[in-house]
Formats: sequence, C-alpha cells, structure tokens
Amino acid sequence: MIYPPYLQKGDTIGMVCPAGFMAPEKWQTCVQTLQDWGFKVELGATMNSASTTYFSGTDEERKLDLQRMLDDKKIKAILCGRGGYGMGRIIDQLDFKKFERRPKWIIGFSDITVLHAHLNRVIGIASIHGPMAAAFNEGGDENPYVQSLKAMLLGTKAEYNAAPHAFNIAGTAQGRLVGGNLSLIAHLLGTRSAFKTKGKLLFLEDVGEQLYNVDRMFYQLKRAGVLDGLAGLVLGGFTDNKDTERPFGQTVEEILHHLVKDCEYPVCFGFPVSHEKENFALKVGAKYQLLVSPSEVRLIEKG
Repeated sequence: MIYPPYLQKGDTIGMVCPAGFMAPEKWQTCVQTLQDWGFKVELGATMNSASTTYFSGTDEERKLDLQRMLDDKKIKAILCGRGGYGMGRIIDQLDFKKFERRPKWIIGFSDITVLHAHLNRVIGIASIHGPMAAAFNEGGDENPYVQSLKAMLLGTKAEYNAAPHAFNIAGTAQGRLVGGNLSLIAHLLGTRSAFKTKGKLLFLEDVGEQLYNVDRMFYQLKRAGVLDGLAGLVLGGFTDNKDTERPFGQTVEEILHHLVKDCEYPVCFGFPVSHEKENFALKVGAKYQLLVSPSEVRLIEKG
C-alpha cells in the first residue's frame, strides 16, 4: 500500500464535485477554512457548475475535471465537495498513470466510496474517507471530526474512541482498514474495484435507506463472503432510516445484530463514522488496531 505525501502549509488542495451537484454557498466555508489552515485551494469547474440536473456536469465534464486534478503536479490533495451519485459512471474512464507516479490524498465519503475502493483494490494507494465540504458549515470546522481531517492531512496518526454498545463483540484485532458506504460496497460486488476483505478491518455506514434494504444489502455481503474471515467489523451510523407501511419489525441495530451476532471477530456498533456530524477521518488502506471491550472501544492507526 502506497501512502501519498502528507501536506505542508502552502500546499494546494483541489476541490471537485465528481458526482452530485453542489451549490457554491454550500462549499464556501470549507474553502475559507482550508485557507485558514494554511493551504491554497484550487476549484475545479464542477464546483461552479451551471448544471440543471442532479449531477455537477455531464459524465465527460466530471471525468475531465477530476482527471485534471489527478494529473496536476501542484495539487497535493483532492477534496470532493460532495458525494451523491455518479462516480460509478466515470471510474473506468479515469487514467491513473500520472497519479501513480505522484500520488496525492483523495478525500470524501458516500459515493466517493467507489473511488476509495478502486484506489485500494486496483491502484494500491491509500486515501481518506472523511468529511466533505458541507461538514465545515455552521461551525463544523471546529468540531473534532473536521479537525481529525486536518490532523490526518498533516500526518498525525489517528486514535479514536467510541462508546460501548450492548451488541458489541469483544476482542482485539489488527489489519488494514477498508470500507465506506454500505450501498456502494454492495454495488461494487462483482466489479474489479470491489474491496478484498479477508483479514481486513471493515467499516460500514449508510443513510436514508429503507430498513428492509439495509437487511437485503447485508445479506448480499454475507452471501458473497464479504463478512467471512474479517479481522474485525466497525459499524458506524445507519441514520435517517425509513420503514415500510407495514413495519419491518426490527430497528436498524437489531437488523445488523441479527446478521453479525455469531461472528468470531470483534464487532463495534455505533462508531462515529456516518453521514452526520459524527464522521472521523479514516485512512482507507492503512493498518489499524481495533480494541473492543465491555467498557471501551478504540481504533488506533498503526501505519
């Protein structure tokens, strides 16, 4: 696994929206904060998109914008403005040859899970699953989750704590961390970008799903062998869930517990990685240690 160089003050961070559209007023605070941190910011064309559709531009426009950032020597990291949907439409058209020679940190979550998985499985370069532009709004730049991104970009190794949970499975494990959004992990199965999970620490989160769909996607992972042979499992936030008119009959945590309760590796529920404010930066591809006990949960970056 190759680690891009960490940033220094004065380095340039590129910002793009390679998937969904984002209005300028939603990302302006992020730009100001990055500048306050001592970085320069270069905006891609998709940040000031005139698109009238869900996407920040056509597939070709979004691909070219991200490609320019991947190739540009002066860009030291790429922060995706938002996720949404769209990376899967362009991932196979991107050329990573120059990026492989000059790797840089790519940051984002949600739909950007597609890019993280591709970088991990196909390219072998670590990336950052972490807060995007909207997280900086309304004072978010001062919370520990956004601050964790700053620390990670500057090379500080992460050490996070989470509250104990009644459904946790105690144990200690170490392995490379992979994962992201549940629906995208399921979507990638059968493609060349899908994570290899055996011996890994897998983290998962999601938002806005029907309860039966969370159940269905987890069964898909289970039947595909994704949950077999893990070093450990980190379950983040599964928020803003929806129920059917006739109730599914379980909460989202009960659904997950039913599927993982017999696992022989440590499992953590409620870790602060999510679509909400509670979203620590995690280095996809790095080695971490997971400690789960009745009194505490710790996730410690080891390199």
